Amino acid sequence: MLRFLYVILLFTFNAHLANATNGVTDAIQFPKAEIINEYTTRIPFKLVDHLIVIEAELYNKKGNFIIDTGSETLILNKVHFSALYEHQKKDQTASGVLQSIDNLYEKQVKEFALKNFKIHNKASHVINLSHIETNKKIKILGIIGYNILKDYELFIDLYLNQITLTKTDATGNTLDKHVYLEKIIDSLDFKLKNHTIIVNATINDQKLLFGLDTAAEFNQINKSINKKALKYFKPTKRLVLTGASNKKIEVLAGKLYRVKLSESVYFGPMNTVLINLNKMNEAFGTELDGILGYEFFAQKRTIINYKKEKLYFIDYPLNFQ
Repeated sequence: MLRFLYVILLFTFNAHLANATNGVTDAIQFPKAEIINEYTTRIPFKLVDHLIVIEAELYNKKGNFIIDTGSETLILNKVHFSALYEHQKKDQTASGVLQSIDNLYEKQVKEFALKNFKIHNKASHVINLSHIETNKKIKILGIIGYNILKDYELFIDLYLNQITLTKTDATGNTLDKHVYLEKIIDSLDFKLKNHTIIVNATINDQKLLFGLDTAAEFNQINKSINKKALKYFKPTKRLVLTGASNKKIEVLAGKLYRVKLSESVYFGPMNTVLINLNKMNEAFGTELDGILGYEFFAQKRTIINYKKEKLYFIDYPLNFQ
């Protein structure tokens, strides 16, 4: 019997902002956040399968939000934010990886609040995410993406199951000078294409481009990459993927070997699916050979600094399994 693998495959489109007034507070708050100081907070998360999920409250509704560096904006689940007006509906559709997505709406979130942190006037897209709720068996209020995260240095720690957000200045320097107790052991440059984090990689000496996406439950490798690199993808089974528009496709799944991002940043075998990424590349305006997701962060405790276009790595304890 085929196992079902549910991967958040996200999309992008150009948006004209619309106002929304519901008579309730439009500040996002995180009830379980630990405020370290005026610049830094830590938020615990839970892993739902391989999705990073935090608890938040918005428009007087409390529930789960997925942390997704692959999403351009804050996305709200239409199931729970249904008070939409006709002028907020978008005429165009958005290109998803598997299929176009229509019936799109926008809301304007006036204030995103992390107690002392406040981000003003952020656009949010509103789509139906009910199939994700059904697949994951949890209530999903939405997805937190790039337009919320970009003004912070973001430490994603799958060892402690927490996210650390610390405010940065215009050049990416942290305003809190003593954020991390652990020592940074390595770093890596990346390129930011619109909102997509792109890193250079090699497999079997073949140069490749990978996108980094916290909401990709398994790595993805493009069918069209060089055969010398594809030689190190070892398929083991067939799976069914469900995309953002709830369309299903069958793919090969297996292990990807010998991924190197630099002479000192490399990975052990990672669970990966073989997929056609042409639609995603068209939607994002990229030419990616693959996506690195949960499997990346499971091996690397990673800090993302959008303004410096830099990744930093903190080592796992020696006894971590």
